[in-house]
Amino acid sequence: MAKSLLAWLALLALGLLVLLAGGLGWIDAGGKIHVDRIIAAGRRSLVEKKGANPNSSTSASSVPVVGAVDDPEMVASEVHMAINASTSRRELGFLSCGTGNPIDDCWRCDPNWQLNRRRLADCGIGFGRNAIGGRDGRYYVVTDSSDDDPVNPRPGTLRHAVIQDESLWIVFKRDMVINLKQELIMNSFKTIDGRGVSVHIADGACITIQFVTNIIIHGVNIHDCKPTGNAMVRSSPSHYGWRTMADGDAVSIFGASHVWVDHCSLSNCADGLVDAIMGSTAITISNNYFTHHNEVMLLGHSDSYERDKAMQVTIAFNHFGEGLIQRMPRCRHGYFHVVNNDYTHWEMYAIGGSANPTINSQGNRYLAPINPFAKEVTKRVETEQYVWKGWNWRSEGDLLLNGAYFTPSGAGASASYSRASSLGAKSSSMVASITSGAGALFCRGGSAC
Repeated sequence: MAKSLLAWLALLALGLLVLLAGGLGWIDAGGKIHVDRIIAAGRRSLVEKKGANPNSSTSASSVPVVGAVDDPEMVASEVHMAINASTSRRELGFLSCGTGNPIDDCWRCDPNWQLNRRRLADCGIGFGRNAIGGRDGRYYVVTDSSDDDPVNPRPGTLRHAVIQDESLWIVFKRDMVINLKQELIMNSFKTIDGRGVSVHIADGACITIQFVTNIIIHGVNIHDCKPTGNAMVRSSPSHYGWRTMADGDAVSIFGASHVWVDHCSLSNCADGLVDAIMGSTAITISNNYFTHHNEVMLLGHSDSYERDKAMQVTIAFNHFGEGLIQRMPRCRHGYFHVVNNDYTHWEMYAIGGSANPTINSQGNRYLAPINPFAKEVTKRVETEQYVWKGWNWRSEGDLLLNGAYFTPSGAGASASYSRASSLGAKSSSMVASITSGAGALFCRGGSAC
């Protein structure tokens, strides 16, 4: 009798929820649930609480730069709520193409995604969730793959697009390989959106996000980046200047905030694949496929640079694949949420750090290499145990395979490995489906991506 009553109450609640969702426009006449509208409603609520106008247009000059949040644990909790919500909707059959990945389930089910590209900006999660890129600007179509003059770029080139002062959503007319002569120095409020075509930034300089805000990099292949510099490079329509030598990172984030790198394929660069330093914060690195590289990701400038204490980075749904050695990531000072990633290759270690970073590892799958001396997921870099034993590094729900082990410290040391394993079997069992589309997607207009 009690079970029947509970079932009846559950059906009643579901019915009320459906009625509410329909009244709010979350479900259309055909019964389709619009996840993006639910997420956007939450975003509007957040903006309204802050006293802003969600319908106003956004420009680089009118929107304040907001950095680190006061409660990073709250943001980590919101990420898990989003994952659980997508998982529940998938199990209930609401999303026939759903994977349980809340970013992808927000936009990939839409067969008209090509007509609704800017919806992507409302799908972010984690610390970089408020990066809107060029959502409120016009479309800019890249028609020319050349990069002949970094000081006076031709209209139609990617460099001409990213240096503009206005908000822009940048797309590409056709497949192209872009060989950059010098760093691609981005201006604020830009989205680089490679969906629908195959775009490679390769065999030259790559992307620099320096002292700007609200950047989205999505759906591009970035590889074989080389050191460049000692040259003049334009960074805006009104300014160009001398650039010293760049390291050869695929994506270099320097003193920037609200940055989201999603669904990119990155490999084989001279320095890092994604490096964030010098006080950068509010960053999400998600759905990327990393391969064939040594030092994958550096987050934090140096042990002595304490401004990086404000750094907050979410690393979610990525596949760390073949040919990787270390730094997935290597952290300093800040707060790093590493959630539902698939680690299938490393040679030295997966996650490292120094200078007392907080590392929150949840629901990842760690497959250790054959080498019996490289089974440990974690590495405290050049630090004695009596120093790092108080650092807050914790593992919750991680799946540790082939002898992999995570050495917790600080508050995380109180959780036993058996408890972590029992939680991990449930949460990390979804990693394969969540990360199945990691990297640049092959999408064509007219069908779900």
